[in-house]
Formats: sequence, C-alpha cells, structure tokens
Amino acid sequence: MAVKWTGGHSSSILCLNVNTEGLVASGAEQGELTLWDGGGAPAGRLQLPKADDVTSVVFSPRCPTRLYASHGETISLLDVRSLKEPTESFHVNEEEINCLSVNETDTFLAAADDSGAIKVMDLENKKVSRSLRHSNICSSVVFRPQRPQSLVSCGLDMQVMLWNLQKARPLWTTNLQEYETEEDSLQSAGQFFNPPLAHSLSVASCGNIFGCGAQDGKVRIFRVTGVKFERELEFQGHSLGVSQVLFMPEEYWLLTGGNDGKVLLWDISGDVGKQQKSPAKSLQRKKAQAPATTRKDGKHNKVASQGHTRVVPKLTIEHGEKVNWISCAEIKGSKRVLVADQSSSVSVYPLPEP
Repeated sequence: MAVKWTGGHSSSILCLNVNTEGLVASGAEQGELTLWDGGGAPAGRLQLPKADDVTSVVFSPRCPTRLYASHGETISLLDVRSLKEPTESFHVNEEEINCLSVNETDTFLAAADDSGAIKVMDLENKKVSRSLRHSNICSSVVFRPQRPQSLVSCGLDMQVMLWNLQKARPLWTTNLQEYETEEDSLQSAGQFFNPPLAHSLSVASCGNIFGCGAQDGKVRIFRVTGVKFERELEFQGHSLGVSQVLFMPEEYWLLTGGNDGKVLLWDISGDVGKQQKSPAKSLQRKKAQAPATTRKDGKHNKVASQGHTRVVPKLTIEHGEKVNWISCAEIKGSKRVLVADQSSSVSVYPLPEP
C-alpha cells in the first residue's frame, strides 16, 4: 500500500524532483510549488505568478538549495532555504515548457517546449547559447551524466535525438516508427493506429545507456557509441502509453510509469550489452536518412523480438491512476518511488533492495 503525502497541493501534481539531501519538490497545476521533507510533511509552499501550471522542477546538481521550475513559458530560479519570490526568472521559450534539465556541472540548463524548441541557457552568462529543434512538441530533454556538453531529446514527432552543444544540428536522429516490425504494423492496423509518440527519457548513470517511453506502451533502450546511438533492447509491460521512465542510481534499474495506472521496476543489467554488433552497423551512419528497411538487418530484428518477450518487470505496482511523474528517494535508509498522478497527493511506495 502507498503512503500518501497530503496537504501540499490543491490541484493535480504534474512533476517531482529530489535533491541530494532528500528534499522533494513538486509542481502542480495553477502555479503551485511545494517542498516536502523526507517524512512527507510540507516544508514550504509557493504560488508562482500568473498561476501557470508548474510542468517541471529540477534541483541544481551542484547546489541542492537551487531549484529551477518551469511554469508557462517562464523558468524561475528559487532558493529552497527561503521559498519566496523567485530570485531570478528567465523567459527564453515562446511556448509552454514541458521539461527542464541541468547538466552535472551546473553550467547549462535546457528547456524543451510545445513548439519543439529546446533552449539551452548558459547559466553563468544567463543567455541562450543554443536553440535546438524538433518538428513537433518536444516532450523530454536530458543531459547525459559525465558528459556535460551532451544531451538527448525526444518528442511527439517520434524522433529521438542526440546533441552536442558545439553543434546546432543533431549528431544522430532515430524515428521510433522505423523500428516497427511487420507484426507491430499489423497489430496497429487491426486495433487502432497508435504511433510511438515519445514522452519521456532517462539516462543511466554511466551516461551511455538511455531509455525512452512512448505512446505505444513500449520502452526502448539505446546505447550511445560516439556520435550515434543504437537500439539495444525493446520491451513492453504497459497496456497504454508510457508517460515516465527513470533510471535509478543502481546502474541498470529502470522505473516506468504509464497511462494504465501501473508503475513497473525493471532490472535490465543482464540484458544490456548482450546484443552483438553486426558489420552492417558501421554503415548505418551513412544510411541515416535511408528508408527503414535498409537500416534493419535480420539479426537486429531477431534480437529485438527476443528482447520483447524476455524482459519481465521485477516489481509491478498497481497504482490505479494515470502517472504524471515518478521520482526516487531514499527515505529512512530505504529506497522509495514517489508517484504523482491526477490527484493532489504524492504516493510513496517501498522498493526492493538490489
């Protein structure tokens, strides 16, 4: 059973983040922002201006008292020691922001929005240093651990992109539809058209493995190799869209949350790295813009279909409500998953030890 954290919000919670000291921040509809101590008691509340929905909150990796929050097209910097008016506000996006990410050196902040733009701010100069773009809503952007100049993004254009801040164009792009097998297409045609709109990304602590959750209920795991990435694994445990993916500090433990009201814990450590690289892979970069069929060799598809059936969740939480956000915190010496849904409370579940 979940423990419920209540009394911090009056409307639906949209996002969560936890700092290195265990302080939890939550953002909700109508400009509500709340801080929680590890025991689940509200430690601070703030009503942000204009009452725009708070869509993303992220603590500075270097300074746990600095909190960035996006509301509408605005990014506010807050000091959690004294949760009052924002210490600074930035207005660099033209449409509603969906996701914020700060790199581990606390030098750049990326904000992805509904126009498909990703505005990358130099936090020292407080200016936009890069404008990157998807062709549709950009739903998620994440800096890679151990690589402060590198980030990955995904969007409702079904594209997953790898970027380096030295370049304005993506280093590598994958369209999730290109990976669909004939069986997938037939299933879609027989039931209803459910394209793999990409909703969420998370990068493992190694910096080279990342996961993507999509509207078709699948989780895809990719491996970055230099200036490109390749699909490593694909599996499905949700019956509806995967709204959230989150790698835990244990390198290859992954939490996923879905529109089906489930939260699943996966241990993919035994599956990552098993795929053998085929000689055809070296040609992929040259064929990046080629039709999907030329990019799939038989071995690749075979591995994918095996992965599809082999990977099973380590833990299934029947949360019961559509998941808006998931986060992970250590509370009283043990790991917990925090879940935000359509309600005004945070649900907290215990997690098994590795």
